[in-house]
Amino acid sequence: MKFIIGIGGVTNGGKTTLTNRLLKTLPNCCVVHQDDFFKKPDQIQVGEDGFRQWDVISALDMEAMVNTVKGWQENPVKFARSHGVSLSPEAEESDSEQRGIHILIIEGFLIYNYKPLIDVYDKCFYISIPYEECKRRRSTRTYTVPDPLGLFDGHVWPMYLKHRKEMDNNCSRIEYLDGTTTKEDIYNAVYESVQNSLLNNL
Repeated sequence: MKFIIGIGGVTNGGKTTLTNRLLKTLPNCCVVHQDDFFKKPDQIQVGEDGFRQWDVISALDMEAMVNTVKGWQENPVKFARSHGVSLSPEAEESDSEQRGIHILIIEGFLIYNYKPLIDVYDKCFYISIPYEECKRRRSTRTYTVPDPLGLFDGHVWPMYLKHRKEMDNNCSRIEYLDGTTTKEDIYNAVYESVQNSLLNNL
């Protein structure tokens, strides 16, 4: 059985923390990080707001991301091996019938804003945090390309609000998570929801 989980959320909401925890506890679990598909800085356009447009879908090579997901769908065992994921003995021994459960987590800030991806999810989660908390967390992070002065208010947050509205219209199956609660609470809620879905699908 193949099962795909979407972990979306606002910047610095706790997506990667949650994903890393799930990777350790869910069986035969692989991940595709949307951040791995950012285009090179010189390919990122400067918008009307005066900032390089990092927080828009065109900043990402979404076609390559979709192809990566398709690679997992076609052969999760091969995908797991090529990504250094250890599989359960049952999954390792599976032949073309692909016995056992194989899970893929797709993690990122715009994973519900690209139509070719929306239909692949079996489970959709989204972590949100309020403006002040998001700004505070963002200010403590160090990025490869540092945030220029005013980026958060001038580009990051306005783009988040725009994409959030778009996402709400695109996908009605999203389970929203409060990113201000503890990491443990968020993990437990997601783990329990995933387990229930897996049991229902068996």
